[in-house]
Amino acid sequence: MKHLPTVAGAVLGLLFVAFGLMVLLGLGPTPEPPPEGSTTAHFFAAFGPTGYLTFVKVLEVVGGLLVAVPRTRNLGLLVLGPILVNILAFHVFVAQDGVADPILLTLCALALFLLLVERKAFWGLVQRSR
Repeated sequence: MKHLPTVAGAVLGLLFVAFGLMVLLGLGPTPEPPPEGSTTAHFFAAFGPTGYLTFVKVLEVVGGLLVAVPRTRNLGLLVLGPILVNILAFHVFVAQDGVADPILLTLCALALFLLLVERKAFWGLVQRSR
């Protein structure tokens, strides 16, 4: 149990770094474009040309590297938290395919586990200062 957070952080970090670099460096297969006129097509038509997705992928790589190092794990979770929420929101509201994807469930489970392990460090963010 002592090394479980280190393993979870390494796996979460590796997944975000790998997926971020795949998009940034153009590695891997190019996904099929979404059907024309769909909400997913409109979403990517709005964010693709602006450079927004590139910015998010850079943050994924940086957050993944931070999470993989135990000393900077909390900062990495702060970077990756909003990205995970946006990925979930995209799948629920835009793509409307739900959250049954095993990789997405793994990412969320690892992040929630690390958040639970480090809850004392994050508790200060929600407490009132005196």
